[in-house]
Amino acid sequence: MKQELSERVLNMATSATLAMAAKARELKAEGKDIIGLSLGEPDFNTPDFIKEAAKEAIDQNYNSYSPVDGYADLKAAIINKFQRDNKLTYTPNQIVVSTGAKQSLANVALAVINPGDEVILPAPYWVSYSDIVKIAEGVPVEVQTSIENDFKMTAEQLEAAITPKTKMIWYSSPCNPSGSVYSKEELESLAAVLRKHPNIVIVSDEIYEHINFGDGHTSIASIDGMFDRTVTVNGVSKAFAMTGWRIGYIGAPDWIARACNKMQGQITSGANCIAQRATITALEAPVSKIKYMIDKFHERRDLVLNLLGEIEGFQLNVPEGAFYVFPNISDFFGKTIKGKKIENASDFSLLLLEEANVATVTGEAFGNPNCIRISYAASEEELIEAIKRIKEVLS
Repeated sequence: MKQELSERVLNMATSATLAMAAKARELKAEGKDIIGLSLGEPDFNTPDFIKEAAKEAIDQNYNSYSPVDGYADLKAAIINKFQRDNKLTYTPNQIVVSTGAKQSLANVALAVINPGDEVILPAPYWVSYSDIVKIAEGVPVEVQTSIENDFKMTAEQLEAAITPKTKMIWYSSPCNPSGSVYSKEELESLAAVLRKHPNIVIVSDEIYEHINFGDGHTSIASIDGMFDRTVTVNGVSKAFAMTGWRIGYIGAPDWIARACNKMQGQITSGANCIAQRATITALEAPVSKIKYMIDKFHERRDLVLNLLGEIEGFQLNVPEGAFYVFPNISDFFGKTIKGKKIENASDFSLLLLEEANVATVTGEAFGNPNCIRISYAASEEELIEAIKRIKEVLS
């Protein structure tokens, strides 16, 4: 049999974060003491009150196919959450529950993008954005940002990136990988540009919404004129430490939500029934019930910034959310360390893995070749030891 794969999969990049995690697991299996700072996964257990809700759902015999777009009472909980936290008013037909926010994003791309449509991606962007756009036969248009501007796109940059082919803009706030948070004023300035281009759809990835150390979270859909053209993506993986439960959701204009429901109905149908029941309990709980995790992430951010600040060559800003730092390490390019020539961020990340036994992710995967992503979703002991090892290798 001729083994001929589709051009679609041959042209698709492997997720760099998952690839690095797999490499770290291989080295651990070989007996190496690897500290993994590559995955965006909270190191906390799912809160007990959520686990109890899942157990109750099992006892209540929730074991049948769920509705494609989610249980009605889960959609009601999502609607209440959007109203409570984001001042956004949705109806049930505007909500679609999916198997993780990644599927939510893929649904939107496949439902809206036509071949050749351009999608603006402020870089750095989450590792899968670009390839999801390409799978939908769209064209990613990267807008480079800088550490000096906290890796946030300006209104002027947005205006310059828009062409007659622009169909969408995708961004995350708080941002993966930079931890940057767009303020209300910054989103207002972007909205002022977008009002001049009424046919551009906005995808706002807000999965890290509650892991926010600054002045609070603003959804661009809450800004005048943006609601009817914005897809707000969220889920329970990060703030509720429920990565493996695989529940994401969108609030979207009716025409997009209906298309996503149609798309999902042909690919996966409804999300896991037990996870949906547990998510109702998670979303109905006050945010204060998960504040202990957010406070700990805040402490770890400060710890990591202080320790990395002691290493010459790391350029740092202060991320206001998520659980990542995204240092510029271009000062090391052209240097030879431990017999290895460092030409780019991938070389640097590989050096840290092989010589310091610390797994990070190259910024090239996020559209920024001068940086690496370090996740501080790890214990303080691991963070201190990891940065000690990095410092020793680079010294």
